[in-house]
Amino acid sequence: MFWSTSTHAGGVGRIVQRVFQGCPGSLSVRLWDGKTLIFGDHEPDTTLVINRPGVFRDLVLHRDPLHLAEAYFQGAIDVEGDLYVALRLKNHLRSLRLSTAEKIAFLFGALSLGDRPANASLVAPSKRKVWIRKLWRSHSKSENRKAIAFHYDVSNAFYRLWLDEQMIYSCAYFEAENDSLDQAQCNKLEHICRKLRLQPGERLLDIGCGWGALICWAARHYGVHAHGITLSHEQYVYCQAKIKEAGLQDRVTVELKDYRDLRGEANYDKIVSVGMFEHVGLKNLPLYFACVQRLLKPGGLFLNHGITQDQEGWVKTVGTRFINRYVFPDGELDTVSNVQRVMERAGYEILDVESLRPHYALTLRHWVRRLEARKEEALEHVTESVYRVWHLYMAACALQFEQGEIGVYQILAVNRDAGLAAVPLTRRDLYDDVDL
Repeated sequence: MFWSTSTHAGGVGRIVQRVFQGCPGSLSVRLWDGKTLIFGDHEPDTTLVINRPGVFRDLVLHRDPLHLAEAYFQGAIDVEGDLYVALRLKNHLRSLRLSTAEKIAFLFGALSLGDRPANASLVAPSKRKVWIRKLWRSHSKSENRKAIAFHYDVSNAFYRLWLDEQMIYSCAYFEAENDSLDQAQCNKLEHICRKLRLQPGERLLDIGCGWGALICWAARHYGVHAHGITLSHEQYVYCQAKIKEAGLQDRVTVELKDYRDLRGEANYDKIVSVGMFEHVGLKNLPLYFACVQRLLKPGGLFLNHGITQDQEGWVKTVGTRFINRYVFPDGELDTVSNVQRVMERAGYEILDVESLRPHYALTLRHWVRRLEARKEEALEHVTESVYRVWHLYMAACALQFEQGEIGVYQILAVNRDAGLAAVPLTRRDLYDDVDL
């Protein structure tokens, strides 16, 4: 159903009606002149605010959700109400079919409207334009450092606003849906340590250690000697301060280092990597897993926690273009079966595979709510356009996890030639009661 709150029945109204008719749910579209068009048979869940006429040219010519995302970053579009409802328009726009006559008529109508310049304060940062012009795929050490800095060196203060108290930027583990984010992240740290069957005195390596939560948790609660590496200078500085503040200098160390620069053989009893291998690049996965195997003692356990997708290979889609352009320039995903195949070819025996997809959907919704609640503080550390990139990115990812387009798995493995792995016969030890 469609109706208008005004007598505005010209070319713009026809374009909006044609583009959004049949969209899911209930939606209102408010134009730059204040006129509103409503779609659906109940009170709108969200309002799409069109601040600039030029948006219609993209809607008519391209119907590419990425153009709408970029318009949102630049302030040409705002969203009032439920952002998740607005994001679900992606599938509707993909399915829209305009005839040639409609395209021509709508284009002339849109062109006749003119346009206003974008809000200068909302133009995407220049460093992001560099990545738009040149999306590197070499995954060299230099490019990986730049990509990590692009994403993680935004501002520790910015991340602190919406992450949990331990600054964990990866999927939490919810024992119950009403767990707090802080509790769920503690659950995740404990779950990983239990899967690795950590023992006092063992040496643990964390590849991509983030802000150091896991290495500090493992040292404090399991008595291991933990070493973490990261490519983010901001995370490295934060980790050093965190280790010192916790008094763990004798058991926890951190380096600013690429995994390919780790030297030695059989140095570690256990190795873990959480949310890092997505940056490796699909062509480099054999090298990544080989490096881990070289560093792992015979019979040692390796836990890889990372995001996957439901399609093989990293092909160009709206989602992949968005991620590589604005969020993770070096990010590439594959199916979990392909990841396991590469691990097996590298000489690993897969011991356990656990999907955490619903957990990441919950985690992201927590992050989005926390970021929204502290928007004014966030804008003290980042620009409005950067805030909008993060806001949209995390909400969109929550929907992708809920819909099954992407997943996240913990894969526990051991060297295949190590005989029987030193793990219990059942998983019962993972779920014994523990006071966190």
